[in-house]
Amino acid sequence: MNLFLPDSGLVIWMTIAFLILFIVLAKFAWPAILKSVTSRQEHIAESLRKADEAAKALESLNEKGAKIIADAQAEQLKMVQETKALNKTMIEEAKAKAEAEAAKIIEAAREQIKSDKENAIKELRKEVASISIEMAEKVLRKELANEQAQTAYINTLLSEMDKTNPAS
Repeated sequence: MNLFLPDSGLVIWMTIAFLILFIVLAKFAWPAILKSVTSRQEHIAESLRKADEAAKALESLNEKGAKIIADAQAEQLKMVQETKALNKTMIEEAKAKAEAEAAKIIEAAREQIKSDKENAIKELRKEVASISIEMAEKVLRKELANEQAQTAYINTLLSEMDKTNPAS
């Protein structure tokens, strides 16, 4: 009795059982197993293809998003520059208007001063002429006999004028 060598009858029955099992498995189980393995393989391949498409779509969206952000930043920078330029222009215009207004005010003040000066000179001339005429009238009205009396009379008139015009 050899333990490692089976009987020939046993080997034949084991071979027949193996062949029957092999035929049944080959006819019914393997096609189903192969079909499920193939469908699983196709499903995995489809999932990988969709994942690649999704990754490409995400990359495309990221690129579009980056482009949109870059465009928005460029637009923002452009708007800031335009705002600064507009602000600078407005400040320059305001300065120019202020300078023009100041020049007008200064010119009007100069004209007013000139006018007031001319009026003051005219008034002063009128005063001097009026005083001169009054003095001449008084001198002519009074007949004076000598030069000494005329000089005394003129001095009297001048002192009267000093009393009436204390600003002199």
